[in-house]
Parts: sequence; structure tokens; C-alpha cells
Amino acid sequence: MQGFIVPRFLYMLVTMFFVSIVGFVIINLPPGSYLDVYREQLEAQGTTTTASQLETIVNQYGLDQPIYVQYWKWVSGFVQGDFGRSFAYNKDVSELIWERLILTMLISITTLIVTWLIAIPIGIYSATHQYQASDHFFTTVGMIGLSIPNFLLALIFMVIAAMVFDQSVGGLFSPEYQDAPWDVAKLWDLLKHMWIPVLVVGTSGTAGLVRMMRGNLLDVLKIAYITSARAKGLPERRVIIVHAVRNAIHPLVMILGTSLPQIISGASIVSMVLSLPTTGPLYFTALLEQDMYLAGTFLVFLAGLLVIGNFLADILLVWIDPRIRYT
Repeated sequence: MQGFIVPRFLYMLVTMFFVSIVGFVIINLPPGSYLDVYREQLEAQGTTTTASQLETIVNQYGLDQPIYVQYWKWVSGFVQGDFGRSFAYNKDVSELIWERLILTMLISITTLIVTWLIAIPIGIYSATHQYQASDHFFTTVGMIGLSIPNFLLALIFMVIAAMVFDQSVGGLFSPEYQDAPWDVAKLWDLLKHMWIPVLVVGTSGTAGLVRMMRGNLLDVLKIAYITSARAKGLPERRVIIVHAVRNAIHPLVMILGTSLPQIISGASIVSMVLSLPTTGPLYFTALLEQDMYLAGTFLVFLAGLLVIGNFLADILLVWIDPRIRYT
């Protein structure tokens, strides 16, 4: 087991290193920088400390140095929790992202759990009742879920929340809890608002997983060892759950590692429609305005989620099928 995990952990670290380099270079490729815009803003305001402010920023982050020096100053600060400074918001990046990152992770992980808890049982049921009315029903619902754009679903659920449940729409909190300190009441208010983004973001993912689970299980049920297990007189439930599902779920576990960053990235438009205080809109704005430290930090976090997810998926695959460790 150790010989399987250690090399993959080292690959994960190497991948993170190269992703941070490539991402930082790409963000800095467009001509100019936000520092030029920042200089123009200060000059337009007639600020007398323009030169000293700019000089402090330039010296702190080595903006007058080659790009590899800027990269090293930025990435070395990660060890100390210093992710650089956002020029657009004139704040430390760490101050901007933590609350948004926590809310984003909460929505994404909840969506992932709900998606799997719904999709796997439906996929199994649909495969074991092939061409029956229930199978056609779930297939039709799945096609609808894949076809409707997320932003349209967001608008529909906003109308339902406002007209049926008399709930404030947009954002994750009611107006009275927007800037309130965290307590039980604010947490409950958050949970009451989370069902809309979770349903919207999870709809297409659930529909896709149902179709994948159904197709995989139908293929596995045709393999000879399933026929042999049935011939031995094993209960049908044991044949399906223990023998068939255990092999049919392999491809789903393999894509599990990519699910979390995909949910975070795919929720950006939904976040804009619903006015959610998540990382998506902030990351999008940072890329547009070449706010390199803010955009670069988001990129590293998303890449980290991807490689960590793949690493955990590898471990889960070994647990499901020990033969994989020898491949």
C-alpha cells in the first residue's frame, strides 16, 4: 500500500509546483498590469503619496524584477500564509478569500454529497429495472436535467423561493444576517438559503452520474462472473450490491477527484445570478483585471483541490479493489 501511495503523493507535489509556475506566467502574459491602473487611479484622485505607495508595493513584491523573482516572492509567502495583495480591492488576498472559500467549499461539498446520495441509488434502480416505466421516467428526467442551463434553473428556483416559500432571494443570507457575527441563528439562515444553489449546481451532475451508473452497471451485469454468482444461488441483492456495483462504480470514483473543482468552476455563473459571496465571481473579476496575486492564489487552490481529489480517489479505488495497487 505504501509503495502505491507515496509515488502518487510525490506526483501531487510536483504537479502543484508546475501548475503554480504556468498559472503565474499566463496571468502575467497580457501587456500592462493592474499596477498601471492603480497608479492612474491614485493620480486621478490627486493623492500626494502616490510615489511612495507605488514604491512600497513595487519593492514588497519585486514588481520591478524579472518574473521568476516575482514568482519566488509570491510562492515563498504561501508558507507563512501571505498570498500577496489584491491591487483591485487594496486588501491582502488572505483577507479576501477565506470567508468566500469556506462558503464555496460548504456549498460544493454539500452538492457533491447530495449528488452521489441521489444518483447512485437511482442509477442502480434504473439498471436493474431496464426498459420499465421507472427506467424511462428517470432517463427522461436525467435528459431534462442535462439540457436545462444552470442559470435558467437558478432563475426558476429564485421565483419559487420568493412566491412559494416567501424567502428572500439572492445571496446566502437574509438582509438582517448579512453582516451579523456568526451564531446559531445565522448558521440556520445560511442552511435555509443553501438549498437553491445546491439544487441548481447539483442538477446536471446528478443527471450525468445517474446515466453513467446505469450504463456501467448494465455492462457489468452481462459479465460471466455475475451469471456464475447467480448460478451459485447467491441472493440477487448480494449479487448486485457486492459483486456488480463494486466494479461498476470504478469509473465514478475515478472522476470523483475532478468533481469538486468542476463544481466550484461551474458554479461561477450561478453565483453571479444568485449573488452568492463565493469564490467564482471574485476569481472571474481578478482574471479580467489582471489582479495577479488574487487570481494566482485562486488558481493554486483550485489546482490543489484537483490533485488532492485525484489522490483521494486513488486511495478509494485501492480500498474498493485491492488489485489496483499492483497496476
